[in-house]
Formats: sequence, structure tokens, C-alpha cells
Amino acid sequence: MATDPEFHDRAAGLPDREIDPSQAGQSVDLEATIARQVRQYRIAARLSVGEMATRVGISKAMLSKIENAQTSCSLTTLGRLAVGLGVPVTALFRGVDAELEAVFVPSGHGAQIVRRGSRVGHLYELLGALRGPHKRMEAVLVTLTEASEVFPLFQHPGTELLYMLEGTMVYGHGEAQYTMRPGDALQLDGEGAHGPQELLELPIRFLSVTAYGDHGPS
Repeated sequence: MATDPEFHDRAAGLPDREIDPSQAGQSVDLEATIARQVRQYRIAARLSVGEMATRVGISKAMLSKIENAQTSCSLTTLGRLAVGLGVPVTALFRGVDAELEAVFVPSGHGAQIVRRGSRVGHLYELLGALRGPHKRMEAVLVTLTEASEVFPLFQHPGTELLYMLEGTMVYGHGEAQYTMRPGDALQLDGEGAHGPQELLELPIRFLSVTAYGDHGPS
């Protein structure tokens, strides 16, 4: 019957590791990261705590402690967990050193973007662009205050979400047209030509959020 590696260490009389107080926070962060990753991978695999413990060869109580960041794993246990979950050991540490990025833009302080139509009542206010190793997102508040004959069409990588805040307009995407009113949302493939086609009720305000995925805008 398999037993916990931690039990062997204690039975052999090995002293507990002493943690430098300056590194205590790092240890807690590491344990919390491992706990989160193990729990998420186990749930994704549709395994109960008991089933996972049996697969890995540790007690149910020990696995529960690991998932609740109440104990530090030995390298042997980490290896068993990774094998049992079918993931590389490094996956259990994912995010421990990641810097969590955030962009805060106070109301009315977004950078102004100049595009076709900017001089005829089309205002584009950048609300922030969130970037990372595997993601890139950009949010723009669009305000249309004057009817004009200038209707710029856009094409770009990624997926765009439009959320209507005020007014009414006809928005085109490829050959399709959508009449959008406050509360309406439209998700579209950015590769297709898109943009306002007819302004029915001014002023018009809508939020445009574009997720570019791994490649970012060209």
C-alpha cells in the first residue's frame, strides 16, 4: 500500500524545513498556486478527491490539505500529482511568478484615437489595452454625435464585442446588417469588414472590446 512521502520523512526523524521569515510570503504564494492548479486540473478531469488520492497513491486527507494550501508538497508528491493529472510538473507552478496586469482609466481620461471620421463627430476613447504572454485586449468607447457621410470600415485580427449604450444605429459586418439599440450586443470576427452604416438616433455611444489572442493586432 502506498504511503505519503511526507510520512517517511517524519518517520525517519528528518527535521522540518526552516523557512526564512523573508521567504514566508513566497512559500505561501507557492502553496496557494499549487493548491489552485491541482484542484482545477482534478475538477477538469472529473475526479473526486478520493479517486485522485487513490490514483496518485496518497491519502485523501493529504490531498485535501494540498488543495487547501495547508501543507507543502515534497518533490516526489508533486511528481505523482503531475503524472496522475496527466500534466507536466511545471503546470502545477503556473502563475506563481506571474505579474497580474491591470489598467485603470478614470472617467473621461482615456487616450483619444484619431481615425477616419474623427473630425465629424466620431470620437474614439481608448479605455486601456491589457497585454500578456497569451492575451491582448483593447477596449474603446465610441461616441458618435453628428450624422455624417463618413462611415469608416475596420478589419483586424481577433474577435470584437460591441455593446450599445446609447442611441440607435445600423451596424454592418460583411454582408449582414444589425440595428442596434441600448443593451444590444454584437460579437463579430474582426477579419470581416465592419463599421456603422446608418446613424438613426444621436448621440450614439457603444463599447468596443477586441480580444486579439496570441498574435496581437497587426
